[in-house]
Amino acid sequence: MDIELRSGCPINLTMEVLGDRWSLIIIRDIMFGNRRHFRDLLTHSEEGIASNILAARLKRLLSLGFISKRDDPSHSQKAIYSLTEPAIQLVPLFAMIGAWGRLHLPVSEDLSIRAELLEEGGQPLWDEFMEDLRQIHIVDPIGGANGTVTSPVLARLTAAFLEVRGRMAAAGA
Repeated sequence: MDIELRSGCPINLTMEVLGDRWSLIIIRDIMFGNRRHFRDLLTHSEEGIASNILAARLKRLLSLGFISKRDDPSHSQKAIYSLTEPAIQLVPLFAMIGAWGRLHLPVSEDLSIRAELLEEGGQPLWDEFMEDLRQIHIVDPIGGANGTVTSPVLARLTAAFLEVRGRMAAAGA
């Protein structure tokens, strides 16, 4: 790890590694949106990340071992970003952060449905999702990036999100 650490406290160390404004958002987008290319991460960010910030955070996440990068065989100028085991093991953390946010903050229904399902599914669903992510990102990262390796849990979470978003759009029309 290439960071200067202030103390050996596990909470402090985790915050020093993941506590900046964008790192968890980028991991979230790779994990839940299967956004595996720079352009997808840039253009589909709900929060509107700037390209220079995205490039810097991807470089940092690579150096810290949270993501890996390989050439995309379908396009010579593209790279595929994949989660590594340390990032995949953040699923329970994402579930808990989402549960806390749903309880205490004014979340939107569409952007919180995945957190709700993860909270309801608990550890068994988290474990299943982590196994799916290992298949997509570690075992077959190229197939995972182009959709040939699928995740039943990710498909369920995405379907719920799209259903709520569709319902919201129909109600607003």
